[in-house]
Amino acid sequence: MITTICRQEHFNAAHRIFNKSWTKEKNLEVFGKCAYENYHGHNYELVVKLTGEVDKETGYLVDLKEVSSIINEEIIEPFDHKNLNLDCEEFAELVPSCEHIAYVIWHKLRLRFDQKLHLKVILYETPRNWVEYSGE
Repeated sequence: MITTICRQEHFNAAHRIFNKSWTKEKNLEVFGKCAYENYHGHNYELVVKLTGEVDKETGYLVDLKEVSSIINEEIIEPFDHKNLNLDCEEFAELVPSCEHIAYVIWHKLRLRFDQKLHLKVILYETPRNWVEYSGE
């Protein structure tokens, strides 16, 4: 039996979308107010989906308590109430766009979950804007 389990979490973080090699004017032209020098924040909603074969003995794909614990260790603790540009080494040279944040999250979680499971990350920056990433 193949199934997908999902765990939803949230974190709050600030960021600034800008390219260090561009002028202030070009950053504002391309990124608008997201490039403002004083940063801005989001209440991110994260959905982690794992797909695979259910264990016949336990009835679980993965224990959701374990999923929650891994997400907390790898994502919530390092990112919650942080300035992604300044406080998180993952974004020292990577623009912390929603796309890149989802990419970083996926790669951090991929290391922790069984490789036979398909992993998908959905990251909501706002209720109307989100990114889905599954390693492709």
